[in-house]
Amino acid sequence: MGMTFPETLPTVLVTGSTSGIGAATALSLAAAGWAVVVTGRDSARGAEVVRAIEDDGGSAVFVPSDLAAGAEELRAFARAATAAAGGRLDALVHNAALCPPVDTPSLSDADLEATLAVNIRAPHVLTAALAPAMAERGHGTVVVIGSWMAHVGSPFVGLYSATKAAELQLARSWAAEFGARGVRVNSVSPGATRTPINADAGDVLDQLTRDLPAGRTGTPEEVAAAVTWVMSDAAAYLHGAEIAVDGGITSTRT
Repeated sequence: MGMTFPETLPTVLVTGSTSGIGAATALSLAAAGWAVVVTGRDSARGAEVVRAIEDDGGSAVFVPSDLAAGAEELRAFARAATAAAGGRLDALVHNAALCPPVDTPSLSDADLEATLAVNIRAPHVLTAALAPAMAERGHGTVVVIGSWMAHVGSPFVGLYSATKAAELQLARSWAAEFGARGVRVNSVSPGATRTPINADAGDVLDQLTRDLPAGRTGTPEEVAAAVTWVMSDAAAYLHGAEIAVDGGITSTRT
């Protein structure tokens, strides 16, 4: 399970943090002084992330989760994550997402339901379960990991793009709902980033990004660095914003 968190450290739950952008974010936040609740379905990968954080002198604990589960199970997970963090969560990063790589007629009913559950229902239920306690204490941070694909049409992954657009709107609404009580809510939207979810699409990513201002695909660590800044005191005046860490794809793609 990892070490007991020092009471002086701020605590954060990062969903989908056993690989990719989530794992990079967990490592980056731990290096910045956060105690991290790592979560996902794979306990072996979760243990690896916790071990990497602890080997670097940080604090982390793994709590398993199935974000496709029903609302009551999600609320039970929120309670378990809070208990594992010592009874207090100061921040929440909504990173976990499903992205079925198919067009609309090919999307199965099972993938439709799971994607809606993980990408929209889980963030909504977890925010409803965890943000009020942050607001009662007068401080907290919520970050939604969006996507450049929320802003463009695509012949594939249309459902994923739609769920990311919904998440971005939820973040704006949560900023309006909780901001006056000290809870900052913002979004960080990656562009074409190399992660396990697109490991088989390297050539496609290279073709997609070579004419961008950055001229390359992004890395999970670059997204994680932005999340870490957004959650820091240096970004204290940032509310309801979307930070595009996308190599220029959203602003220059035609």
